[in-house]
Amino acid sequence: MNNTLARTVKQIGVVAIVVFAIFIGNHFLPAQHNPLRPISLNDPIGVATHFKLQRIKADPVLCYSLLAKAGVEYTQLGDDAGTERCPLANVSVLDQSTLPYSVAPLRMSCHQIASLYIWEREIVAPAAEDILGSPVEEVLTYGSFSCRNIAGSKRLSEHGRANAIDIRGFRLANGETVDVRQDWRGDNEKGEFLFAVRDGACRLFSVVLGPDYNAAHADHFHMDMGNSSICR
Repeated sequence: MNNTLARTVKQIGVVAIVVFAIFIGNHFLPAQHNPLRPISLNDPIGVATHFKLQRIKADPVLCYSLLAKAGVEYTQLGDDAGTERCPLANVSVLDQSTLPYSVAPLRMSCHQIASLYIWEREIVAPAAEDILGSPVEEVLTYGSFSCRNIAGSKRLSEHGRANAIDIRGFRLANGETVDVRQDWRGDNEKGEFLFAVRDGACRLFSVVLGPDYNAAHADHFHMDMGNSSICR
């Protein structure tokens, strides 16, 4: 066999192996780990979840259909919902998800709502039961849309794109409150819970900032689906 024929056979073999691997992966990998499988907001979180959430940013029709299938209730706003400096498109008011929020209305992009829903369902709810022994009754928040710059800079915040939310704590069904400022460094169940929900958020959102980032975030978690990537 000459060298050219040998290279051709080798290339065909490599292509065949790749095609076979894709076929096997597409049919046997769990959906949450398989980037080729369609996303469902009710799938467990896997290695492909963040990638899939990033992908629906460019497909609001698909995104809203996923919210509807998951039972998330929302009111879609017109393109005049923002301001001259902070125009908004494909933004909705979150009417009902799996957990209530202390501030309403929450105006957010569809993919931000989708990420928040998964975080509530797959991270917050089980962590509250497992660590605190009580379900979350309300998520305490400083809100979502705010037409402003990032603190200390001239760049527009993701809040100005309705693409972020600030979480300051949680009110539990047993009457207790978990507060980011007070409990973040606590050597107890509340501190453990806050680390769990922060770390879980990092698996979903592009940016998660908290007390370890800077003084401006000492009392809340900032979570957004922007184009940066940081978890701190």
